[in-house]
Amino acid sequence: MTFTTLPRLAVAAMLAGATLLPTAARAADINSINLLTQQQFRLLSEDLGATLSFKPLIPAEPLGITGFDIGVAVTATDLKNAVLLSLASSGESVDTLLPVASLRAHKGLPWGIDLGASYTQLPDSNVKLWGGELRWAVLEGSTALPAIALRGSFSATSGIDQLKMQTAGADISISKGILMFTPYAGVGQVWVKSTPQGVPGLTEESFTQTKVFVGVNINLGVNLAFEVDSTGGITSYGAKIGLRF
Repeated sequence: MTFTTLPRLAVAAMLAGATLLPTAARAADINSINLLTQQQFRLLSEDLGATLSFKPLIPAEPLGITGFDIGVAVTATDLKNAVLLSLASSGESVDTLLPVASLRAHKGLPWGIDLGASYTQLPDSNVKLWGGELRWAVLEGSTALPAIALRGSFSATSGIDQLKMQTAGADISISKGILMFTPYAGVGQVWVKSTPQGVPGLTEESFTQTKVFVGVNINLGVNLAFEVDSTGGITSYGAKIGLRF
Protein backbone atom coordinates (compact mmCIF):
# COMPACT_ATOMS: atom_id res chain seq x y z
CA MET A 1 0.00 0.00 0.00
CA THR A 2 1.18 3.54 -0.74
CA PHE A 3 -0.05 5.90 1.94
CA THR A 4 0.98 8.87 -0.21
CA THR A 5 -2.01 8.16 -2.47
CA LEU A 6 -4.21 10.26 -0.21
CA PRO A 7 -6.12 11.83 -3.13
CA ARG A 8 -8.04 8.57 -3.31
CA LEU A 9 -9.47 9.47 0.09
CA ALA A 10 -11.59 11.98 -1.79
CA VAL A 11 -13.22 9.00 -3.50
CA ALA A 12 -13.90 7.46 -0.10
CA ALA A 13 -15.44 10.71 1.11
CA MET A 14 -17.88 10.72 -1.78
CA LEU A 15 -18.70 7.08 -1.11
CA ALA A 16 -19.46 7.96 2.52
CA GLY A 17 -22.15 10.32 1.30
CA ALA A 18 -23.56 7.45 -0.71
CA THR A 19 -24.29 5.54 2.49
CA LEU A 20 -27.34 7.76 2.84
CA LEU A 21 -28.77 6.35 -0.40
CA PRO A 22 -30.60 3.01 -0.66
CA THR A 23 -28.62 2.14 -3.79
CA ALA A 24 -25.23 2.36 -2.10
CA ALA A 25 -22.76 -0.54 -1.94
CA ARG A 26 -24.48 -2.79 -4.48
CA ALA A 27 -23.01 -6.27 -4.82
CA ALA A 28 -24.09 -9.57 -6.28
CA ASP A 29 -25.28 -12.64 -4.39
CA ILE A 30 -22.44 -15.02 -3.57
CA ASN A 31 -24.15 -18.25 -4.63
CA SER A 32 -21.79 -20.14 -6.97
CA ILE A 33 -18.75 -20.96 -4.84
CA ASN A 34 -19.01 -24.50 -6.20
CA LEU A 35 -17.58 -23.18 -9.49
CA LEU A 36 -14.25 -22.35 -7.83
CA THR A 37 -11.17 -24.51 -7.44
CA GLN A 38 -9.54 -24.73 -4.01
CA GLN A 39 -6.83 -22.26 -5.07
CA GLN A 40 -9.44 -19.83 -6.40
CA PHE A 41 -11.43 -20.19 -3.18
CA ARG A 42 -8.29 -19.27 -1.20
CA LEU A 43 -7.68 -16.16 -3.33
CA LEU A 44 -11.33 -15.10 -3.03
CA SER A 45 -11.15 -15.65 0.74
CA GLU A 46 -8.11 -13.36 0.96
CA ASP A 47 -10.01 -10.61 -0.86
CA LEU A 48 -13.11 -11.07 1.29
CA GLY A 49 -11.05 -11.25 4.48
CA ALA A 50 -9.50 -7.87 3.68
CA THR A 51 -12.88 -6.43 2.63
CA LEU A 52 -14.99 -7.67 5.52
CA SER A 53 -12.58 -7.59 8.47
CA PHE A 54 -13.23 -4.84 11.03
CA LYS A 55 -11.95 -1.38 10.05
CA PRO A 56 -11.18 1.00 12.95
CA LEU A 57 -12.15 4.43 11.49
CA ILE A 58 -11.51 5.88 14.94
CA PRO A 59 -8.47 7.28 16.80
CA ALA A 60 -6.73 5.57 19.72
CA GLU A 61 -7.80 8.08 22.37
CA PRO A 62 -10.68 6.83 24.56
CA LEU A 63 -14.12 8.41 24.50
CA GLY A 64 -14.51 8.54 28.26
CA ILE A 65 -17.36 7.12 30.32
CA THR A 66 -19.94 9.54 28.86
CA GLY A 67 -18.61 9.49 25.32
CA PHE A 68 -20.19 8.23 22.09
CA ASP A 69 -19.01 7.99 18.46
CA ILE A 70 -21.89 7.19 16.08
CA GLY A 71 -21.91 7.30 12.31
CA VAL A 72 -22.29 5.78 8.87
CA ALA A 73 -19.27 4.67 6.87
CA VAL A 74 -18.13 3.25 3.57
CA THR A 75 -14.95 1.32 2.92
CA ALA A 76 -13.97 0.68 -0.70
CA THR A 77 -11.60 -2.26 -1.15
CA ASP A 78 -9.37 -2.61 -4.21
CA LEU A 79 -9.95 -6.31 -4.98
CA LYS A 80 -7.06 -8.31 -6.41
CA ASN A 81 -9.36 -11.03 -7.77
CA ALA A 82 -12.65 -9.36 -8.72
CA VAL A 83 -13.08 -11.93 -11.51
CA LEU A 84 -13.32 -14.68 -8.87
CA LEU A 85 -16.00 -12.79 -6.94
CA SER A 86 -17.89 -12.49 -10.21
CA LEU A 87 -17.50 -16.24 -10.83
CA ALA A 88 -18.71 -17.01 -7.30
CA SER A 89 -21.73 -14.76 -7.96
CA SER A 90 -23.06 -16.57 -11.05
CA GLY A 91 -21.13 -14.31 -13.42
CA GLU A 92 -22.63 -11.04 -12.16
CA SER A 93 -20.59 -7.92 -12.87
CA VAL A 94 -18.41 -6.90 -9.93
CA ASP A 95 -16.42 -3.66 -9.70
CA THR A 96 -12.73 -3.94 -8.86
CA LEU A 97 -13.22 -1.27 -6.17
CA LEU A 98 -15.87 -2.90 -3.97
CA PRO A 99 -17.75 -0.57 -1.56
CA VAL A 100 -19.17 -1.78 1.75
CA ALA A 101 -21.48 0.56 3.72
CA SER A 102 -22.01 0.17 7.45
CA LEU A 103 -23.68 1.62 10.53
CA ARG A 104 -21.22 2.08 13.39
CA ALA A 105 -21.40 2.96 17.10
CA HIS A 106 -18.78 3.24 19.85
CA LYS A 107 -19.35 3.78 23.56
CA GLY A 108 -16.81 4.90 26.13
CA LEU A 109 -16.48 2.82 29.31
CA PRO A 110 -14.43 3.28 32.49
CA TRP A 111 -10.64 2.73 32.68
CA GLY A 112 -9.91 3.86 29.14
CA ILE A 113 -11.97 1.09 27.55
CA ASP A 114 -14.18 1.62 24.48
CA LEU A 115 -16.68 -0.83 22.98
CA GLY A 116 -17.63 -0.64 19.30
CA ALA A 117 -20.03 -2.39 16.92
CA SER A 118 -20.88 -2.27 13.21
CA TYR A 119 -23.56 -3.74 10.96
CA THR A 120 -23.63 -4.11 7.19
CA GLN A 121 -26.26 -5.41 4.79
CA LEU A 122 -25.29 -4.98 1.15
CA PRO A 123 -28.28 -4.04 -1.04
CA ASP A 124 -28.89 -6.44 -3.94
CA SER A 125 -26.74 -9.03 -2.16
CA ASN A 126 -27.06 -11.86 0.34
CA VAL A 127 -24.06 -10.52 2.30
CA LYS A 128 -24.72 -9.40 5.86
CA LEU A 129 -21.94 -8.63 8.33
CA TRP A 130 -21.64 -8.00 12.05
CA GLY A 131 -18.45 -6.64 13.58
CA GLY A 132 -17.13 -5.25 16.81
CA GLU A 133 -14.14 -4.16 18.80
CA LEU A 134 -12.92 -3.87 22.38
CA ARG A 135 -10.23 -1.20 22.71
CA TRP A 136 -8.13 -0.32 25.77
CA ALA A 137 -6.09 2.87 25.88
CA VAL A 138 -2.96 1.87 27.78
CA LEU A 139 -1.98 5.54 27.47
CA GLU A 140 -4.99 7.85 27.32
CA GLY A 141 -3.10 10.82 25.92
CA SER A 142 -2.77 14.43 27.00
CA THR A 143 -1.77 17.81 25.59
CA ALA A 144 1.84 16.57 25.57
CA LEU A 145 1.51 12.81 25.04
CA PRO A 146 -0.23 10.71 22.37
CA ALA A 147 -2.83 8.07 23.11
CA ILE A 148 -1.82 4.42 22.61
CA ALA A 149 -4.45 1.67 22.48
CA LEU A 150 -4.67 -2.10 22.15
CA ARG A 151 -7.64 -3.46 20.18
CA GLY A 152 -9.29 -6.82 19.73
CA SER A 153 -11.84 -7.03 16.91
CA PHE A 154 -14.06 -9.52 15.09
CA SER A 155 -16.45 -9.81 12.17
CA ALA A 156 -18.78 -12.55 10.98
CA THR A 157 -20.92 -12.96 7.87
CA SER A 158 -24.48 -14.23 7.66
CA GLY A 159 -26.97 -14.71 4.84
CA ILE A 160 -24.55 -16.52 2.49
CA ASP A 161 -25.73 -20.14 2.23
CA GLN A 162 -22.48 -21.38 0.66
CA LEU A 163 -20.00 -19.50 2.83
CA LYS A 164 -19.33 -18.73 6.47
CA MET A 165 -16.53 -16.27 7.12
CA GLN A 166 -15.19 -15.09 10.45
CA THR A 167 -12.29 -12.76 11.17
CA ALA A 168 -10.52 -11.83 14.39
CA GLY A 169 -8.02 -9.03 14.71
CA ALA A 170 -5.51 -7.59 17.16
CA ASP A 171 -3.66 -4.32 16.71
CA ILE A 172 -1.91 -1.46 18.46
CA SER A 173 -2.67 2.12 17.46
CA ILE A 174 -1.48 5.62 18.29
CA SER A 175 -3.15 9.03 17.89
CA LYS A 176 -2.52 12.63 18.85
CA GLY A 177 -5.08 15.42 18.78
CA ILE A 178 -4.13 18.76 17.20
CA LEU A 179 -7.02 21.22 17.51
CA MET A 180 -9.96 19.56 15.70
CA PHE A 181 -7.66 17.09 13.89
CA THR A 182 -6.61 13.73 15.33
CA PRO A 183 -4.23 11.77 13.09
CA TYR A 184 -3.85 8.09 13.95
CA ALA A 185 -2.05 4.97 12.76
CA GLY A 186 -1.74 1.32 13.72
CA VAL A 187 -0.44 -2.14 12.89
CA GLY A 188 -1.69 -5.63 13.71
CA GLN A 189 -2.81 -9.03 12.48
CA VAL A 190 -6.10 -10.41 11.15
CA TRP A 191 -7.00 -14.10 11.42
CA VAL A 192 -9.44 -15.27 8.74
CA LYS A 193 -11.50 -18.47 8.77
CA SER A 194 -13.37 -19.07 5.49
CA THR A 195 -15.60 -22.16 5.46
CA PRO A 196 -17.54 -23.42 2.41
CA GLN A 197 -21.01 -24.68 3.32
CA GLY A 198 -22.38 -27.74 1.48
CA VAL A 199 -19.86 -27.39 -1.37
CA PRO A 200 -18.24 -30.77 -2.21
CA GLY A 201 -14.59 -30.54 -3.20
CA LEU A 202 -13.79 -27.35 -1.25
CA THR A 203 -12.29 -27.26 2.23
CA GLU A 204 -11.88 -24.55 4.87
CA GLU A 205 -9.17 -21.94 4.48
CA SER A 206 -7.58 -20.42 7.61
CA PHE A 207 -4.80 -17.83 7.37
CA THR A 208 -3.45 -14.59 8.82
CA GLN A 209 -3.06 -11.19 7.15
CA THR A 210 -0.86 -8.34 8.33
CA LYS A 211 -2.79 -5.11 8.87
CA VAL A 212 -1.46 -1.55 8.63
CA PHE A 213 -3.67 1.54 8.73
CA VAL A 214 -3.42 5.32 8.91
CA GLY A 215 -6.16 7.91 9.17
CA VAL A 216 -7.38 11.21 10.53
CA ASN A 217 -10.45 12.14 12.57
CA ILE A 218 -11.82 15.67 12.07
CA ASN A 219 -14.41 16.96 14.52
CA LEU A 220 -16.21 20.05 13.22
CA GLY A 221 -19.42 19.47 15.16
CA VAL A 222 -20.13 16.89 12.49
CA ASN A 223 -17.44 14.23 12.96
CA LEU A 224 -15.50 12.94 9.96
CA ALA A 225 -12.93 10.16 9.69
CA PHE A 226 -10.81 9.13 6.70
CA GLU A 227 -8.64 6.03 6.64
CA VAL A 228 -6.37 3.96 4.40
CA ASP A 229 -6.01 0.30 5.42
CA SER A 230 -3.83 -2.48 4.01
CA THR A 231 -4.83 -5.99 5.09
CA GLY A 232 -2.84 -8.78 3.50
CA GLY A 233 -1.53 -6.29 0.94
CA ILE A 234 -5.10 -5.49 -0.17
CA THR A 235 -5.94 -1.79 0.18
CA SER A 236 -9.18 -0.31 1.50
CA TYR A 237 -10.13 3.38 1.53
CA GLY A 238 -12.61 4.39 4.22
CA ALA A 239 -14.69 7.39 5.25
CA LYS A 240 -17.16 7.94 8.07
CA ILE A 241 -19.56 10.76 8.95
CA GLY A 242 -21.43 11.10 12.23
CA LEU A 243 -21.25 12.55 15.73
CA ARG A 244 -18.54 12.23 18.40
CA PHE A 245 -19.14 13.60 21.85
